[in-house]
Amino acid sequence: MIAADVVAALAAVSDPLDAVHLQRFFKTGPGEYGEGDVFVGVRVPATRKVVKSFAELPLDEVDVLLDSEVHEHRLAGLLILNAQFAAASKPRNFDVEKQERVVDRYLGAIGRRRVNNWDLVDSSAENILGPWLFDRRRDLLFSFARSADLWERRIALLTTFHFIKQGDASTTFELAELLLPDRADLIQKALGWMLREVGKKVDGALLLSFLEQHASAMGRTALSYATEHLDPETRRALRAS
Repeated sequence: MIAADVVAALAAVSDPLDAVHLQRFFKTGPGEYGEGDVFVGVRVPATRKVVKSFAELPLDEVDVLLDSEVHEHRLAGLLILNAQFAAASKPRNFDVEKQERVVDRYLGAIGRRRVNNWDLVDSSAENILGPWLFDRRRDLLFSFARSADLWERRIALLTTFHFIKQGDASTTFELAELLLPDRADLIQKALGWMLREVGKKVDGALLLSFLEQHASAMGRTALSYATEHLDPETRRALRAS
């Protein structure tokens, strides 16, 4: 299997009309967050279906996909990395060296600015960096959170979704404090989303305590997302902070 096989399989299920819609949806115009991104018109479910046939694509070929100018090719590469990391994490086939190779390729793609739209971040960070860093030092996430790069900051937050699902909100709260002044819309949404998930999946009291301390310093978007599932009276009080 080579990357060109994946590209051909994606082309076979592409739709030019969908490409036009996706270009608009992912804000690819001048000055927008996805400026210059290219779509061929493959919806995510179709991409996921294609990827199932290429789960064992060699990592050098995955890099070819990740370096493509085409968004759906990069998404396919990331989904393949997800699959390979998951396979190497199964108890019967546990392979920490393979996990590390996948993480290295993922970090390389981040460094080359190939994980460069919100869906690419959201579909990969929690699945690769999340389990890899769960029992390791998490300094990398704080480096990402301090980055000038929007996508690295979002990666930092979305990685913690895995931690949250394991009942650990510590890093989410630490990153949230660091990113409270960040008013980029896609960071605001990610910050509020992760805080909301802490309340739903870890401890509502922990979320409420954090919000009571920090609501007045939060952006309106982040605060709106974070308080979405609180009772109406509490939500109104916090949003009026």
